Amino acid sequence: MGLIDKLRAELVDIIEWVDDSRHTLVWRFPRYHNQIKYGAQLIVRPGQMAIFVHQGKIADVFVPGQYRLETKNLPVLSTLAGWLYGFDSPFKAEVYFVSTRQITDLKWGTPNPVMMRDPDFGPIRVRAFGTYTLKARDPKILLSELVGTDSTFESEEIAELLRAIVNQAFADVVAKAELAVLDLAANYAQLSEELRRLVIERIDDEYGLDVPQLYIVNISVPAEVEQALDARSSMSVIGDIDAYQQYQLGQAMPVAAANPAGGLAGAGVGVGMGMAMANQWTAGQAVPGGGAAPQAPPPPPAAAWHIVENGASAGPFALEQLPQLVAAGRVRADTLLWSAGMSGWLPAGQIPQLAPMFRAAPPPVPGKA
Repeated sequence: MGLIDKLRAELVDIIEWVDDSRHTLVWRFPRYHNQIKYGAQLIVRPGQMAIFVHQGKIADVFVPGQYRLETKNLPVLSTLAGWLYGFDSPFKAEVYFVSTRQITDLKWGTPNPVMMRDPDFGPIRVRAFGTYTLKARDPKILLSELVGTDSTFESEEIAELLRAIVNQAFADVVAKAELAVLDLAANYAQLSEELRRLVIERIDDEYGLDVPQLYIVNISVPAEVEQALDARSSMSVIGDIDAYQQYQLGQAMPVAAANPAGGLAGAGVGVGMGMAMANQWTAGQAVPGGGAAPQAPPPPPAAAWHIVENGASAGPFALEQLPQLVAAGRVRADTLLWSAGMSGWLPAGQIPQLAPMFRAAPPPVPGKA
């Protein structure tokens, strides 16, 4: 190879960027010590822009297309280089390619809770996270303010700054919205658009960037607040506390009757405690006219039992009193009992609710009369 051919081989005659990355914003053409040949081909693909820089000054900008580098295509560079009457020799210039397509799958989130004033719960802390897209809007500002002399500039290099801007903007948006926590989810679309506009105002002119899309995926409250909201919802679902007490009492009776080891007495104590707690809760509720609501009277016993004792009717006795009568010997398996709803007197051992109290007695000790 001759000297002339060798020199020609060292000159750059095709300038292009085959972008195989997904998060590169700016890439500098690797010219090294080679010079750009007069009449070289510049290829700018869709989603790209090319910027020529001469001695630290931004010169010409090219949009997508194919160009032959001549004086007429490089008016700013010709002026900076002093090519008043054209040129036909190699020249030196830095060429930066800027990606103008959207970079997707970028995420943001609040590292610390944001305080907001809720009309129902007062001051409350919330967290949020979401996604956004990024693209270069003004390559000249981007190159001047962020890239500098870097050979490549990735979106990750500005991600931390953008997340801080989004978080600050989110706090402003939530404060101005004056929405209740329970209403935030229904306004995600509106809040997302307001947040996007506010972020663009802060990065557009300063960094030459654009955020085409920004979404709020979730806004959450602390775990203890979620538990309080769940408890409040549960009480709203229950509604009538008296009806709920009756339901719980009815559910407890079959369970207690199936427990042979004193289950009836235990059930009576548990039901009584439940009624007392419910009455205390009801007494503490405020009434519209001010003060506390009057305490509701306890419900009547579930069943009143009469026994035949010494040939006469005795009672009535509450259900939880019967185990004591059994222990005292006043009620045996053959003792006749009656309660409302029964057609007549029956031995205690034949009443399903009472029969377990007599099966629990141990058999006689062997050898004893």
